[in-house]
Amino acid sequence: MTSFRFIHAADLHLGSPFQGLALKDAAIAELFIEASRKAFSALVDQAVERGVDFFIVAGDVYDGDWKDNKIGLFFNREVARLERAGIPVFLLKGNHDAESVITKTITLPRNVSEFPVARPGTFKLEHLKVALHGQGFAERSASENLALAYPKPEAGWFNIGVLHTSLTGREPHAPYAPCSVEDLRSRGYDYWALGHVHDFEIVAEDPLVVFPGNLQGRSIREQGAKGAVLVTVEDGRVTHERIITDSARFAELAVAVEPDDDIPAILRRLEDALEAVAEKMEGRPLALRIRLGGRSRFRKELMARADDFRDEVQAACHRCHEDIWLEKLDVRVEPETGGIAASADMLGLEGLIPMGGFPPELLSDAEARIAEIAARLPGGTGAGELVLGDDAEALLEEARDLLLSRAARG
Repeated sequence: MTSFRFIHAADLHLGSPFQGLALKDAAIAELFIEASRKAFSALVDQAVERGVDFFIVAGDVYDGDWKDNKIGLFFNREVARLERAGIPVFLLKGNHDAESVITKTITLPRNVSEFPVARPGTFKLEHLKVALHGQGFAERSASENLALAYPKPEAGWFNIGVLHTSLTGREPHAPYAPCSVEDLRSRGYDYWALGHVHDFEIVAEDPLVVFPGNLQGRSIREQGAKGAVLVTVEDGRVTHERIITDSARFAELAVAVEPDDDIPAILRRLEDALEAVAEKMEGRPLALRIRLGGRSRFRKELMARADDFRDEVQAACHRCHEDIWLEKLDVRVEPETGGIAASADMLGLEGLIPMGGFPPELLSDAEARIAEIAARLPGGTGAGELVLGDDAEALLEEARDLLLSRAARG
């Protein structure tokens, strides 16, 4: 069998608006938007430098319909570099760039082949004896098991299945094109190039079933190194290695305050914790969510100065490293005695604000309001799993704390 190498990528999400960040800080959002483009350019660099034989993108090249042609022109420019290097590209449409979603087009280079959406299709590389089988999404939602209709393998060839799927479920990703590993094995292929799940995962070894993850983290739920997979086939033996492409990352930091910590002491405690964060940045800008917990007798003062304190925390981040950006400050500090309910009691708000878990009807109403907002957002902005950057419960908790903070100031 011929030896060859290929890159398996997925979930580029070019044009992602980074809505959660944009609502907090437009400058940070722009930094991450640029990082998404840099990640794909870096992957193309790797493909050319390593001289791979072909390049697969298993869905979600784009994050949604384009506002204009800029993102299409960018993608065209990058895959044209692959064409000049003699590298074929095989694209599959996912839920974010389904045929019904993308209304604008830019003619792509001749090295690009797109899998059909009405039924599975096969592309063959005769000189390598490689057959690639796949079916893209016609609509944003695909509830049927697409894998079972994939064709039989080409005998004596290396067969690759390309599929955008949640398999049997991968929270928080929507359950699209559901199937099992056994469904995939039943096709008799040698490798499954999956997309849709944004975390790198080796799902199975025989055959190799892989989610490469996305190229660039897009929210606080997508932390750590991001990239694609380089697959090498030598005499039928399949090996893989990750290619890391992200140029900016998300991270979380939990810091517990002590009862006697005033605001300067809390900031000193934060800076001590930030030193360790700065050492692990690997030269990448960082959008950092800081969770502040514990108990403090200075909680009322902390709540009353919430806006100024957030700016102080951002300043502390920059004292530790110029590229640590505060994605969110999540203050869960409780009074020295009693807890958050005591704060409501002190402010005369007991019985008016839920202090423990939120009732199901309130959560349901909040989720409905978020869905209404998502439907009104332009382009693909509302297409993400967390339109406002957090789930309904987290947003309600933030609103409750903001209300207590403003009441404390009054």
